[in-house]
Amino acid sequence: MKRTYCGQIDNENINEILKVKGWVNTRRDHGGVIFIDLRDHTGILQIVFNPDAEKIFDMAQSLRSEYVLEITGTINKRLEGTINSDMKTGEIELIAEQLLILNTSKTPPFKINDEKTNEDLRLQYRYIDLRGAKMQDNLRFRSKLYNSIRNHLSDNDFNEIETPVLTKPTPEGARDYLVPSRVHKTNFFALPQSPQLFKQLLMIAGMDKYFQIAKCFRDEDLRADRQPEFTQLDIECSFCDEDDIINLTESLMKSIFSSLVDKNANLEFPKITYKDSMEKYGCDKPDLRNPLELKDIKNLLINTEFKVFKDCINNEKTRIVALNVPNGSTMSRKNIDKYTELVKSFGAKGLAYFKIDDINNIDNGISSPIKKFLNKEEIKDILNVVNANNGDLIFFSADTSDIVNSSMSALIHNLGKDLDIIEDGYKFLWIVDYPMFEYDNNTQQLTSLHHPFTSPSEGHTDEFTDKTLSRAYDLTLNGNEIGGGSVRIHKKSLQLSVFKALGLSDEEIENKFGFFLKALEYGCPPHAGIAFGLDRLVMILMNLPSIRDTIAFPKTQSSACLLTDAPTEINASQLRELSIKTNKIK
Repeated sequence: MKRTYCGQIDNENINEILKVKGWVNTRRDHGGVIFIDLRDHTGILQIVFNPDAEKIFDMAQSLRSEYVLEITGTINKRLEGTINSDMKTGEIELIAEQLLILNTSKTPPFKINDEKTNEDLRLQYRYIDLRGAKMQDNLRFRSKLYNSIRNHLSDNDFNEIETPVLTKPTPEGARDYLVPSRVHKTNFFALPQSPQLFKQLLMIAGMDKYFQIAKCFRDEDLRADRQPEFTQLDIECSFCDEDDIINLTESLMKSIFSSLVDKNANLEFPKITYKDSMEKYGCDKPDLRNPLELKDIKNLLINTEFKVFKDCINNEKTRIVALNVPNGSTMSRKNIDKYTELVKSFGAKGLAYFKIDDINNIDNGISSPIKKFLNKEEIKDILNVVNANNGDLIFFSADTSDIVNSSMSALIHNLGKDLDIIEDGYKFLWIVDYPMFEYDNNTQQLTSLHHPFTSPSEGHTDEFTDKTLSRAYDLTLNGNEIGGGSVRIHKKSLQLSVFKALGLSDEEIENKFGFFLKALEYGCPPHAGIAFGLDRLVMILMNLPSIRDTIAFPKTQSSACLLTDAPTEINASQLRELSIKTNKIK
């Protein structure tokens, strides 16, 4: 008899004899009749054991949570008054005729589908946690996402090609995970932070269109949307530019939404420059569902006598901004103090504000701790620029651009959540015209904003500074960066110039990138690509709080696996084989 899944049985199956398999979700003994809720990944089915079937009834009395069963019986319609409208199978039940206990189970440390279970306990017993409906849904959605991606890219003549996991350490912005070599004593492989150089080598090899769902590794501090090992959709193609990659990406996103999320979704993909994004939102991954925007008011305050603002006027590295919060004037002092502490955590000195009760009465209709330091014309100009209305609240920030941007973008994010002003749905945004470099004040050196293989914009190839623009582009979704890419450098001379601008010596260049520079000498075509964080994409599409809920066996925020107790110490004989000594710090 063919197995039938619990959640796929309905009224059409009444009077049929079916075989079901699964786990005991609950067991109830009601006046001599035993009821079992049997669970598999499709749902729950009520099983009835009647005392007249003595053999299996006695067995049913021994059943406990998470026992694994195979049951054969007849599907009946439930009696009036016993129908459970909360269950997909709530109108039917299976009258057991045969029972096979496939395996017993210890009492689990937590109940399946209990959302209040401590996350560390869930991760320690992940194989039990994964039996829950939410984790089942998450991982099955992820599997369908992979299929959707593969189908779309294959339909567009892309080749799925694997690249090495044991490779050469290269500087890509984070620490490498290193793997010692037993054969090559004292030498190390690195786990790839991305397949960047290999996918470019595939373009040199003439593969034309490549993609890979690749494992990547970065030894960095973690948070809710990061893991030491993560999964990346990697795409590269020859003889194409920004528009080709952008068009491909948009068609891929539309395909994913059509097949998995909402086939009627009206997806739009507006573009904004990096400069404009930083000015309007203070970050390069704004959430367009949030209506709040920053307004620069520096040019309105050229002659101000207010010292906090005056100190910023003639310094090009500073910003003065205003943020209008519609209908925010009723905000309590307690909440304003909370937001003040938030911006202070980013280095801001405080958070000034206007509360507007009557916009036409500057003397008595606006309350503010800084109003007395500004003249009426300055106040009117500010109100006009932010398009203020009665009942609004205006926050101000004046500091270095970095502090203003980081603190005010965090404020926008938190206000959006707290005031419940974030729209439903999905909002994509392309960020373009990125700077190619940023200046590291600690090293007094240029560093790559993306990576050193990104091509500079036309007309920006002579002298490299932190003002140099690149041909890089990022795609954001609901305030999250989900993908980033660029047109690559395909000429050796330009690639060498970029390495030099980054302060690499001839020896460092040869040691780290010699093999790649050699390949560039053999007819490298123009090429471009993009990569997407699939863990993060699943998190957004499934509306999950953490990427840990998208991964079967994730690490904790301290990069540990509670299930396997990894990482662990290695015994002395293995270390000797690898020519490694460890110094244990007590």
